[in-house]
Amino acid sequence: MSYHCRLRIIGMLALLFSTLPTYAEKLRITSKPAGATVELDGIPAGVTPFEKDFPGGYFHKTRTAIGSRLEHPIVARITLAGYATKEILLSQGPMNWIGLNGRHHGEYWLLKSDTFDVDLDPMDEVFTGSVMVRLSRPISPDEAAELSLEDLIAKTKPAVVFLRGLDKAGTGFFVTRTGLIATNAHLARGERSLVILMSNGLQLEATVEHIELELDIALLKVAGSGFPHLMLAETSTVLQGESVIAVGNPGQAMNFSVTKGIVSAVGPHKDAGPGTWIQTDTPMNPGNSGGPLLNMRGEVVGISTQRLAKKGINGIGFALSAGDLLAVLRKFYGQNAFVAENLATATHQPETPPSERSANLSDVGTVVVSEPKNGTVYVDGSKVGQVPATLALPTGDHIVSVTCPGHVARTETITVQKGSVVMFGPVPGCHDKK
Repeated sequence: MSYHCRLRIIGMLALLFSTLPTYAEKLRITSKPAGATVELDGIPAGVTPFEKDFPGGYFHKTRTAIGSRLEHPIVARITLAGYATKEILLSQGPMNWIGLNGRHHGEYWLLKSDTFDVDLDPMDEVFTGSVMVRLSRPISPDEAAELSLEDLIAKTKPAVVFLRGLDKAGTGFFVTRTGLIATNAHLARGERSLVILMSNGLQLEATVEHIELELDIALLKVAGSGFPHLMLAETSTVLQGESVIAVGNPGQAMNFSVTKGIVSAVGPHKDAGPGTWIQTDTPMNPGNSGGPLLNMRGEVVGISTQRLAKKGINGIGFALSAGDLLAVLRKFYGQNAFVAENLATATHQPETPPSERSANLSDVGTVVVSEPKNGTVYVDGSKVGQVPATLALPTGDHIVSVTCPGHVARTETITVQKGSVVMFGPVPGCHDKK
């Protein structure tokens, strides 16, 4: 067959395929409550209940090499005023496209499903509790005193968690006693929830509540209260040359391991991205991402984010400043929710309650509340979440109450011991009308 004949056949086949009908399938996204804005890869696309036609090749492998196929992942962002924003990775991949003749036609992704249902969480139920903040350099010898490395680790490690998603893992840390966790966005993006492991062996589920688009910051939430948590230090308190440690879960190594270094520099760094960065020689490895960079008083000065991996360059790591994390938290918390350590420089800051201070200690136990499913849990008079709940509470006596709509509540004083697990039994009142 001549060359020109082959060209004619190829042209006829191309014309034939171009005239075949393109079959579309619908992608559906719903939310509770409805009316939320849907963004696909950062572009507004509609409101829930949302429907959009996509080529069939986006849902299943196309049958021809010239068929439509999804050539990149798709992330949906669901937002509604008064509710925490959700991000969902709609696609899976990449997968290699290999033809029958063995030829590689590139990579492709597929939509995981044609329907996605999203439950939005009210902000006033997610962003609860208070955040401890160091506003300025210590103003008294007691405040300025540094801890020994052993005491520093014992104080802070209980607030650090190992995070595990479907195909990635890293580190996070509690910033409130009510279960709010900070980590890097690249660990949480596209996940609905992550499994967390605490240093005492307790395993919980954390819901992804907010992804900060401009910064590599994510906020997660665990049901419960009384979690050990860390103080955040404003960037102005960080000094070049001061000693710092990183606590994290580097891959191929032991979890909750510690490395030590100094603050090498503080300021913007365009190659690292937006925000204020802390450069450090503290060793960092994949898996440390999202963990705290701490000064020798146990205050978070940054979120370990990345290391410079170039030939001939060693000992350069970067942490996004805790000041950037505080800026994100201020979007959801009022001023009175920030408990200032330097009261002399603060404007109307509430005193830290005893339960808040004790939650920083490593002596905690666990109270598990499993019934009734529609119940609300209160600890020491404060609402902490819905049933089921796993509460990490400081040692000592606590008043635990569980209510359910239209029924008698159950209240019980529980003594929590270090490392103990207490089951809060059924609520008989929920079977008896008031």
